[in-house]
Amino acid sequence: MSDQLLMKSGTGPIINKRNKCTISRVSKNVTVVLSAYNEETSIGSIVLLTRLYADRVILVDDASSDQTAEIAKKAGAEVMINKTSRGKGASLETGFEAAVHLGADVIVTMDSRGRHNPEDIPRLIDPIITGGADVVNGTRYLNKVSKNTPVYRRVGQTILGRFANKKSDKIRDSQVTFRAFTASKKDIIFDARDLATEDEMLINADKSGLRIKEIEIGTHYTFEDPIQAPVKYVRGVLKTVIRDIEANKPLYFYAVPGFALATCGFCMGVKFLEVLVLGIESLHFWYVIIMIFLSVAGVYMTVKGIVLHSLAEVTQTEAT
Repeated sequence: MSDQLLMKSGTGPIINKRNKCTISRVSKNVTVVLSAYNEETSIGSIVLLTRLYADRVILVDDASSDQTAEIAKKAGAEVMINKTSRGKGASLETGFEAAVHLGADVIVTMDSRGRHNPEDIPRLIDPIITGGADVVNGTRYLNKVSKNTPVYRRVGQTILGRFANKKSDKIRDSQVTFRAFTASKKDIIFDARDLATEDEMLINADKSGLRIKEIEIGTHYTFEDPIQAPVKYVRGVLKTVIRDIEANKPLYFYAVPGFALATCGFCMGVKFLEVLVLGIESLHFWYVIIMIFLSVAGVYMTVKGIVLHSLAEVTQTEAT
């Protein structure tokens, strides 16, 4: 944890009567891990409300430029600060490691912008407490489509969900952040960034044989900017889809367009040789430059796509 600074809160956990009864009944240490970046407008209330239903709140501040870390600390969270931005996956991994080190039995992840209701934490962790699951995924679409979710997010979630379902048919809503994990399990791998983090966490858990259960939850988008949020979200969806195609379909991502570029370069080369031999017309210098660029880039992309595809096939064969 050399890249983090730890800021300990100076007050003990706040527990209301209902939460106290729940904690004493289950006798489990419930720790909530939050990853945040520039969330000063919402993080204080989120931490205060969350502490009513958890023994500890750990916030990993991903190099925010505002007062997110200071506000979270004053609200009672134990704050870890990334000196440089490392992405959501790395921040959650840091938070998980800290939670396990501090004796957590159940780890809950939530959105730091107030999209989830901390009151749902007891319901979310119940399948783990009763021994019925290792991972519990909160879903917005268990029985019906959530009308609180903006249209652009429904479209993006559908697209990302299709990619996730190709890898695991057990995941109904792969893009939600509200989840609970058994801290004793070491099979949760954080190897993705941005929006892909949610998918990869569940996919890796499923591959590891962990028992996954879904609980219906609600969502709220009170703190979102109506202009910036859609643009940022759509950009994130496109980046995630492109990365997924690059990793899982290298032939389509590299070889197909590479072959097209190489073909164009080859055709231009034939034209160049025709002009050079017959002297029918003169060619400009830019024509030769484009011809060379298309040929080299096309061959490079084609070879790269074939090599990556072969490596992926070998990896899948070894895994099976």
